[in-house]
Amino acid sequence: MSPSSSLYSGRLLSSRPASKGLVRRLLNHDGSRWVRPSCSLSMNGCAAGVGAVTMHETRVLPAASAPQEAVGQLRAAVAALNADPPVSSSGIIRIEVPIRQRGDAIEWLHAQRQSSLPRCFFSARAPLPDTPALAVGISSNGNGSHKEQWEQPVSVAGVGSAVFFRGTDPFSLRDWRAIKRFLSRDCPLIRAYGAIRFDASSDASVEWEDYGAFYFVVPQVEFSELEEGSVLATTIAWDDSLSWTWQSAVEELQSTLHEISPCSVKVNRSTLQTAIVNLNHVPTKASWDLAVTQALRMIKGSQTELVKVVLARCSRYITDTCIDPLELLACLKVEGQNAYQFCIQPPDAPAFVGNSSNYFTGNT
Repeated sequence: MSPSSSLYSGRLLSSRPASKGLVRRLLNHDGSRWVRPSCSLSMNGCAAGVGAVTMHETRVLPAASAPQEAVGQLRAAVAALNADPPVSSSGIIRIEVPIRQRGDAIEWLHAQRQSSLPRCFFSARAPLPDTPALAVGISSNGNGSHKEQWEQPVSVAGVGSAVFFRGTDPFSLRDWRAIKRFLSRDCPLIRAYGAIRFDASSDASVEWEDYGAFYFVVPQVEFSELEEGSVLATTIAWDDSLSWTWQSAVEELQSTLHEISPCSVKVNRSTLQTAIVNLNHVPTKASWDLAVTQALRMIKGSQTELVKVVLARCSRYITDTCIDPLELLACLKVEGQNAYQFCIQPPDAPAFVGNSSNYFTGNT
């Protein structure tokens, strides 16, 4: 899988060992293809037609002093919005609350223990590229004048699914347009996070089943870690043509917000408290070295158009205890100061965790 934020190689490992069941409900997609939706209530945007949703909006609430206050503001704002719902048959609304203290995105995500919700995390060695600044409150210079402060996100974590996009056929222009329906230059912080398989035409191993050929999600609740502050946001998306009405969307969002923990939970960042019981490489190192030699010979040859090849291998570790993906992610962040970290996890599925030197990002 090739990860991206808005439209990184990594480790895939199981998590939430108590959740072993998978929901496998099939939906028709344009008559010829099928997609398997999330087991948490949401809509698969890939089943939509053409044309943008009829409403895009971002609302910024007054700054909060702490995450607890921000959660309360979001719950009240969603309740007020539901009391006077929009008349549009489709749309997406983001509501955000600046927080006047910096929080750790991994620790916030670690505190969200809802096993049925998808989650994601994207970090950077510097502020995330191509990401608009976020307002974090009003500052005063002591002379009675005030100005709004803006900061770049350095890490983003999300839980829940306002809308997701997943299919079994290779990612196509039609799928990209389905994602773009919910994105807008006027609301650049509404983003889809996910990954695309390098070779969607090959058979996927069982651990990748929940990802399909591609998987993207716009989180219901998103925590942005800034340089000095943070932002907590929620997103609601609906589309009557996908049988996901405003009422369905708002009820699911309120359920998620009810479970959101405003507190952070410390994560072990030093070393994983586990031991390797067994390790197996496929192919073996000798076979992989031979493949590298052959690829280099082909690249240097005069009768080939091959200029670059990625030769991957699978390393399967068996450990004496279950590994928490977020603990692994935190350790990678400490070790990889010059890399980007990411974690993508559909509901009740293995987590895709990685430490990469590059990734793609874009809004529209």
